[in-house]
Parts: sequence; structure tokens; C-alpha cells
Amino acid sequence: MDFAIQTINHPWTTFPSPSHINRWKFRHAALLSIAASGKCRDSSSLFRERRSCHCFDLHDELVPYEEAWSLQKSLVEKRRILMAEDDDSSDMLIILQHHPVYTLGTNSAEKYLNFQMKDAPFDVFRTERGGEVTYHGPGQLVVYPILNLRYHNMDLHWYLRSLEEVVIRVLASSFSIKAKRLDGLTGVWVGNSKVCALGIRVTQWITYHGLALNVNVDLSPFEHIVPCGIKDRRVGSIARILGKSYDAADLINVAHESLLKEFSEVFQLSIQFNSINDFSLNMKD
Repeated sequence: MDFAIQTINHPWTTFPSPSHINRWKFRHAALLSIAASGKCRDSSSLFRERRSCHCFDLHDELVPYEEAWSLQKSLVEKRRILMAEDDDSSDMLIILQHHPVYTLGTNSAEKYLNFQMKDAPFDVFRTERGGEVTYHGPGQLVVYPILNLRYHNMDLHWYLRSLEEVVIRVLASSFSIKAKRLDGLTGVWVGNSKVCALGIRVTQWITYHGLALNVNVDLSPFEHIVPCGIKDRRVGSIARILGKSYDAADLINVAHESLLKEFSEVFQLSIQFNSINDFSLNMKD
């Protein structure tokens, strides 16, 4: 089903207060402590019936695109091996920020670049995801779900709409921003501005690549491209929509917490924090 965009004017009085953010920091630190202790696998009694999802939480770091891309492909291969052994008992999720970079989908057209490749302002990568060219950079939260859709819904349309639903809920619940899908286009929109882009790849029903939510990202690099190949629309961000000066780290932290919460709810997953350094291809639930 397609949806028309709707927007509302709001005084933003529900934006989290400093005390809310401090409580979040305390709770998040506790979660990381539990995860580090190895007790997180059995700690969520409320979600025992849910499929588990190992989360590699790098949201406050800048990760080179090529490293994250390589990690995704390694984790996809792990899923494929476990699936072949009938032992694929959990999903995975990576959340991070990137150094400035442009990425193109498999069939992206270079006509949407407003520069010559040899003179690109940042690194450019052509990937196997769907969609046209986009930009990633600091202040943008990128979420890479590695899900086995056999345990969810083997329907790519459903998967894309579910990713959009995660972001729509985040914007509504944490920032009082009303956003919906725009008829015929992928992503999440507020007014005429795209605040979240999607580009996915699915192999043997295992997903990778994902979504990019503009929190307080510098929007000027988007001027060097035609984002997603859409010429008559703009790119927006949470910070620009709010129209007020908020601490950059606070905006990222609130959006990050909300993304994990809503992702867990939409896909009915139990989030478990893991360290990349401790991760092993032999790790099982």
C-alpha cells in the first residue's frame, strides 16, 4: 500500500530533556556492561519468545565505508553457513556512522553525479545494493540489518515497508515529527524532503545494506549528486526539521536508542549487544 505524505506543525515540546538523556546514558551503559559480562543472552525475560538479534553498536564511531561493507559480507556468509547447517538461530544488526562517502547501487547511473569520478570530493563506491547514488557522513545513522527473511516474511516489498515503518515510528515517538511514505518512492519523507534513504541487497533471503537516517548530517554534500536519482525533491534531516540548536551528540544518542527500540518492535527481535572484537564465526546462541 502506498501512502501520501502528511506533515504537522509542532512546538517540539516533547523533545527529550537533559535528564531524559542522562537516564538513557545510564541505561545504555548498563546494557553494555551486561553484554560484556556475557549474561545478555538470557537477560531479556520479556522477549524470550522472540528471535535474537546480535547488535554491533558503533553508533558513536566513524567507520570507513569499505570496512563496514566487508564486515557485512562476512556476516552474510556466516548466516549462509549456519543456514546450511540448519543452525541459523539469530539475526544481526550493525549501526554506525560513516566517514564522508558516496555510494552507488548496482545499476546506478553516473549522470546523477555532479562531478567527474576522477575529481570526486569524497570516495565513491559502487555496491551491489539497489537504488541510485547517495551520500553517507557524520551525523547520519546507518543501520545494516542482516536478517534471514525465512524467519520473518519472504517478501521484499514487506521488508522495505517494515524498514520505513521503523523510521516513521522513530520520528513520531522521539521527535514528534509526522512522516510517511511518498507515493511511488522508497524511503521516509517529511514534506518534500527525504530524511531516510533505503538501499538493500538480499541473497538467499538474507538481507544486507539497509537504511540511512539523516540526524544532524551536513546536507551540503548532497548538492554534488542527484540523491537517489530524484531531481524534484530535497534532502532533509531531523536537525533541520526541528529548527533549533541541539547538542549533536544528544540528537544522535536519542535517535540511536529509538532506532534500536523500534527495530526490535517492528521485526519482533530481542536485541543483544556484542563486540566486533569478540565476535567469532563459531558463536552460537
